Order: sequence, then C-alpha cells, then structure tokens
Amino acid sequence: MSLTKEELENIIPKSGPPINEVSKYIEKYKEDLICLKYSGNVFLSREIFNNFIEDLSILNKLGIKICVIHGGGPRIQKELEKSNIQSKFIRGLRVTDEKIIDIVENVLIDFNHDIVSSLEKMGTKAIGIHTKKNNVIEVLRDAPELGFVGTPNKINNEIILNIIKDDKIPIISPLGLQENQTYNINGDVAAGKIAQSLKCRRLLLMTNVEGVLDKNKKLIEEISSSEILEMIKNETITGGMIPKINMGLESINNGVTAVGIIDARPKHSILFELFSDKGSGTLIRK
Repeated sequence: MSLTKEELENIIPKSGPPINEVSKYIEKYKEDLICLKYSGNVFLSREIFNNFIEDLSILNKLGIKICVIHGGGPRIQKELEKSNIQSKFIRGLRVTDEKIIDIVENVLIDFNHDIVSSLEKMGTKAIGIHTKKNNVIEVLRDAPELGFVGTPNKINNEIILNIIKDDKIPIISPLGLQENQTYNINGDVAAGKIAQSLKCRRLLLMTNVEGVLDKNKKLIEEISSSEILEMIKNETITGGMIPKINMGLESINNGVTAVGIIDARPKHSILFELFSDKGSGTLIRK
C-alpha cells in the first residue's frame, strides 16, 4: 500500500514526525512485523493510554503490521488490595496461588477488552488474545514456589499472523496455558518470546523511563549488546531495567533485528521511534 503525501497528512498528526521522513520509513518497514509491549505502569494514566491507542490506530492505517502485548501489574495490585490479599514476590515475580491466578486472569482479560474496544472506537479492528479466547501461548511452569507462574514454551504464530493478514491488530495478554491451567507470565518475557517466535524487525518495550541512561544520566540513543553488558557489569544499569535489557539481548540473539526501550509518556513516541531520523528512547542492536 503506497500512500500519497496528502493521504499521509490526513493520517499523521501535526505533532507527529515530519511527513517526508514518515514516507521514507514506511517503505523501510512495509514487509516487516513490529512487536510492541506496553508496561502496566504506563497505563495508570488514561491520557497516555489514549495516546497509545491513537498511535496504534495510526500504524494500522499506515499499513504497518503490528502485534501488541500488554502488562497489567498495577491493576492486578489494586484488585488484590480490594480483596485484602497481600502479594509476595520472589526474585521480582509475584507468587501466584489459585486465588491470585483467578484475579490476575480476570484483570488482564478485562484490560485486554478495554484496549480492543478503545481501538474499535477509533475505527481500528483488533482481536483479543488470552487464555479464554485464541490462546497462543503454551507455558512451562517456573519454580514451584512461585505457584502459577510460567515461561512461554511454544507460541502459535499462525493465529497471530492470520489476524495481522486480516488488517487487524492482535492484542495479547501475558497469560498462557499448560494442560488447561492458566499461568501468569512476566509481560517483558511474553513480549520477547513472541517477538522471537515471529522474527520481528522491532520489539519496542514501552515504559515510563526515558530509555537507557549513561553515567551522567544522559539518554543513549543506540547501543550494541557488548556495550550494554559492560554497563550492567559496571552498574551504570541497575534495578528494574536489567530484566528488560536481558530480554532485549535474548531477543536480538534469536531473530529480532533490534529492540527499543521507549518512553511511552511523550505524545507519539512510537511514531517518532519508527518514522523519524531522530528516533525516541534507546535502540539496542547486536
């Protein structure tokens, strides 16, 4: 699908990237698949949520093939607090017993519906994927002490690709099944495994930080895997960024061309990352 300058001007918002750059990058990505993962923390703001929905709708109108994986940690936490359930974490993963997995599943599926219906209100067709509908993730159970927490073992690419072929956006919850039992999956792990399975051109991990910062807290726009490992070693990168980076590194070693760690808070950060020379956030390459 080749769009004229006038058609692009009708799709790309005035606050988005320059039209001449957009047309160049559409050409670059037209045969490729982009995987986007939105962290649950980002979604606490409805304004950011609406911006995300608008950007997804724009990508779809531009003919860019995308799949989306969403998180939901803060919403899950809120629901557990309502039920007076204390969460226990081991190695940063929520211990998930029978009662908690039911709440996790309900919250994530409800959120999935929210994303799908919000896109449909924008005139963009989307299909929810979760443990009750179109499940695409088979899991292996993680450590038994974590309860119903799993790691993807097999992804059903065909379901995802058929939805994309139909010009719809697959919206995937980080849930999977093993023998009809639902398991919770870390959102970044789910996104990484799906991006690897689909051999995506880009995996964009949308979060609420600017990207990877150097020792002077300045944004690093592009970095190689060897440079990033050095930054973990010398503790320039610490804390919650490390699991994201590790999943990024695993992905670029398993078929994903590059991984972006992108701040979802500025308006149209996805569009600037994909369709502008300056990009947005940090791009990790092999």
